[in-house]
Amino acid sequence: MKNWLLKFRSPSTGSGRTATKPVQAEPVPAPVASSAASAEHILRRLEWSVIRRLDGLLQGDYRTLMRGSGLDLADLREYQHQDDVRHIDWNVTARLQVPHVRVFTEDREMAAWFLVDLSPSVDFGSGETRKRTVSANFVGVLARLLTRHGNRVGAMLYGTGVDTIIPTRGGRPHVLHILHSIQKRPEIKDGDITRLQDLLQSAAGLIKRRSTVFVISDFISEPGWERPLALLAQRHEVVAVRVVDPLELDIPDLGLLTIRDSETGEQLLVDTHDAGFRKRFARIAAQREADLRQGFVKAGVDALELSTDGDMVEAVVRFVDMRKRRTRLSGGGGLPAHLRRAA
Repeated sequence: MKNWLLKFRSPSTGSGRTATKPVQAEPVPAPVASSAASAEHILRRLEWSVIRRLDGLLQGDYRTLMRGSGLDLADLREYQHQDDVRHIDWNVTARLQVPHVRVFTEDREMAAWFLVDLSPSVDFGSGETRKRTVSANFVGVLARLLTRHGNRVGAMLYGTGVDTIIPTRGGRPHVLHILHSIQKRPEIKDGDITRLQDLLQSAAGLIKRRSTVFVISDFISEPGWERPLALLAQRHEVVAVRVVDPLELDIPDLGLLTIRDSETGEQLLVDTHDAGFRKRFARIAAQREADLRQGFVKAGVDALELSTDGDMVEAVVRFVDMRKRRTRLSGGGGLPAHLRRAA
């Protein structure tokens, strides 16, 4: 069954029965010429309203959310008394018939990449906030938290394909550059179906050094993104940041509505007053939610959900607390299980 019903724009009333309550029109994008000033305004607002709150709540625990690259292999040498036996390289030991251990250097500098899905479906929002705005706000908050501690951030932007790559750098001006790049992009009208796997495969080929990778998307995509996500997570610390609107999960009784697939332009007139239609919609949405969660589990990535009507601070704090508890239970020492095995 097609899932295009889950990818509509802001609904508009159709002919026939009148909607039971008014539907808000989709906001008009800001002019491209003002995007630089808008990026500065957005970052200032986030620094005052979000980052200051996170500073007080996290108290330096931002590293729980972004672990960095941890330890890098520097050299091999013969085993000496009091060396940690867990660092013995058994392949080299068997080949040379002399115990050898791995020598590591700690890499304190962290690099983070933001893979941002800006396909047509992220321009949907049933209220005052669109999913694209939530994505931009998240990038601004996390990028600023990282760069304030001397780390580097980069971004890859996906529209109808991977069309913008911003290399990793540090500093507030670089965060503004990333936000400006997101803000200045015009809304895509009736583009192709999203292929999120193209973004993930491009990232796997581009990001050579172990990094923290945030995949920011509504994950409304052509099937097949789960395996590239799992392959990316084998090398990097990957966090799937899913942006969602409440109307994508449960449609209320609004009467007759014209819904439109924001990616293909297909339109359909539906009667949301029909209880049977609403139940079918809810069932399809629930199945898609279950499939998404299962995909994240199979890929071995943590998932953070951001809603257009939610509080980003609360979502980030809950996510950090969850990862802190998991790290304590697993005895992780700062690295996820698959990267600890690789070391």
